[in-house]
Amino acid sequence: MIFVIASDIHGSATYCKRLVEIFKEEKADKLLLLGDILYHGPRNPLPDGYAPAEVAKLLCEIKDKIMCVRGNCDSEVDQLVLPFNVLSDYAAVYADGLNIYLSHGHREVPPLLKGDIYLTGHTHVPLKEDCGYIHLNPGSVSLPKENSPHSYILYKDGTFYFKTLDGKIYDKIQL
Repeated sequence: MIFVIASDIHGSATYCKRLVEIFKEEKADKLLLLGDILYHGPRNPLPDGYAPAEVAKLLCEIKDKIMCVRGNCDSEVDQLVLPFNVLSDYAAVYADGLNIYLSHGHREVPPLLKGDIYLTGHTHVPLKEDCGYIHLNPGSVSLPKENSPHSYILYKDGTFYFKTLDGKIYDKIQL
């Protein structure tokens, strides 16, 4: 399985368009979205190309390939324009012998076991840490913080690659 893992689009059609292009270029099976899809939130500036309706339209093109969890800026109104579930706080996928859990990162950490993968967004800062389980954060597609790049994670063949939106690998974790 090949996954593109991304978070915190925050309504930016500019960066969402690039993310959809990346999804197709990487020939991914699924796009795992870790929340904060349409709204920029009261503490964030408007991202470049802020156009939530356009983001919904762009994601609609690949709706059957998306697994998404709810971010702290996502709402029930967002579900009216997005043709995939955005209201679950947690999701799980089993691939290549790995238990992979998804959450935005603003809720309590669920019970996880050694070897589990926990994917979160929320902080807008890439993260790779071993907490007994493996905790990964792709950073933000549209509003990166702490001088981090506009980024995502590519999962392929047991390896998680941290990549910039121009495709440069800047970190990885091989399981």
